Amino acid sequence: MDEKNTQSKILTIPNLLSMFRIVLIPVIAWLYTKQEAMAAGVLMLISGITDVVDGFIARHFNMVSNLGKILDPVADKLTQVTMLICLVSRFPWVIVPVVLMFTKEIFMSITGVLVIRKAGKVMGAVWHGKAATVCLFITILLHIFWYDIPPALSIVMVVLSSSLIILSFVLYGKRNFDAIEQAKNAK
Repeated sequence: MDEKNTQSKILTIPNLLSMFRIVLIPVIAWLYTKQEAMAAGVLMLISGITDVVDGFIARHFNMVSNLGKILDPVADKLTQVTMLICLVSRFPWVIVPVVLMFTKEIFMSITGVLVIRKAGKVMGAVWHGKAATVCLFITILLHIFWYDIPPALSIVMVVLSSSLIILSFVLYGKRNFDAIEQAKNAK
């Protein structure tokens, strides 16, 4: 199958896994709010595993699609923000990565649409975005599974996650502005 046909596919295994992760979000949040932290944590782990699996399948079986480039990070961000908001009730400082994520994602959505319009391409995730995602995932799981996490460790994990979100924000912003500028210069 040529690359153009692959890019336009909608019903691929990776996309279905991303949709499954989105469906898990309200279930995880509901379990957490009902003080079923272990069950919520297990579903978070399942969500994280399916995230890794969908990426592996997409890359190794030529199932990367434009929808997947959008759907996968949307599933990640919705899961992360939902769980961080749930955690704010016990750990008020967790609001910092929530605000940073909202700010970054609004900016990324606007500049991403501009890249699609100007350059005609959907840009995928890169290492710093993945590093921020992994760090946030670990931070969330620590807070879910370790009910009495020491405040100092909690704050360190939140600061580390927030720092990676800021780094990713800056580097994605530069990448998107560069792509927009290159598209302008190509015309």
